Amino acid sequence: MVRPKREYPEKGDLVIGTVTRIANHGAYVQLDEYDNKEGMIHISEIALSWVRNIRNFVREKQKVVAKVLRINPQKGFIDLSLRRVNEQQRRQKIQEWKRTQKAEKLLEMAAAKIGKTLDEAYTEVGSKLEEAYGSIYRGLEIISEKGSKVLEDLGVNKEWIEVVTEIAKTHVEPPKVNVARTVEMTCWKRAGIEAIKKAFRDAISAVQNEEITINIYTLCLPWRRCNQRCPERRNYYKYIHSRLTKVSHRNYRR
Repeated sequence: MVRPKREYPEKGDLVIGTVTRIANHGAYVQLDEYDNKEGMIHISEIALSWVRNIRNFVREKQKVVAKVLRINPQKGFIDLSLRRVNEQQRRQKIQEWKRTQKAEKLLEMAAAKIGKTLDEAYTEVGSKLEEAYGSIYRGLEIISEKGSKVLEDLGVNKEWIEVVTEIAKTHVEPPKVNVARTVEMTCWKRAGIEAIKKAFRDAISAVQNEEITINIYTLCLPWRRCNQRCPERRNYYKYIHSRLTKVSHRNYRR
C-alpha cells in the first residue's frame, strides 16, 4: 500500500478512494492514500443534479475521486464531495495515483535487489526524491533522463545509486512535453503547395527521431500548426525552432 504523506488530508485536497457502502443519506469511502481512513459523501454532494437514487451515481467497490470539504481528526470525520470534482481534475488525480503506485513498485524492486525493505527504500531514496521533485515518480523520470548524478547530488547512499538508476532507465520514460507553435508559410512559386509540403518534410526529417514526434496541421492558409512532443530539455526547443525558421526563410518564403 502506498505510504501516506500525512495522517489526514487537508481541506480542499483531491483524494482517491473506494466506495465501501451506500446508505440513504450518502456513500462511505475508504481513502486509498490515507491508510484506508473512512470518509463520507453526503447525498447532496453526490451530483450536481437531483439525486433520487445514490446507486445511479456510485456503487460499492467503485474507485472515486472526491474533494475534501471538512475534517475533524478528533472525531474521525472526513466529509467529501463528488460533485465539486470536474472531469479534468478526476483524470489528473487518477494519473497521479497510478504514477504513485508504479513508483512504489519500482522502489520495492530496487530494495529487493540489494536486500533492503520497502520502508528503507522510502527513507533512504524515496523521501529525498519527493522532497527534491515533488513526487517519487517525477524523481525517477529525471533519473531516467539524466542518470545517476541525480541521486549522487541528493546524497543517496552508493548501494542504491546503481540499482535505482538501472530500474529508472528500464521502466520509466524520460519526461516529455507538448510544444505547439503556429507557422506562416507562403510560396509564390508555381508549384508552391508542393514546395511547402517538401519544406515541412525536410524540417521533420531533420529533427524527428525516437525522442521527438512532430505533427503539422493546416489551420487557415497560410497558417499551419506544428505540434511537437519532445524531451523536457530546452535545447530541443531551440533546435526544432531553428530548423523550422531556416526552412521557412531560406527556401520557401519567396
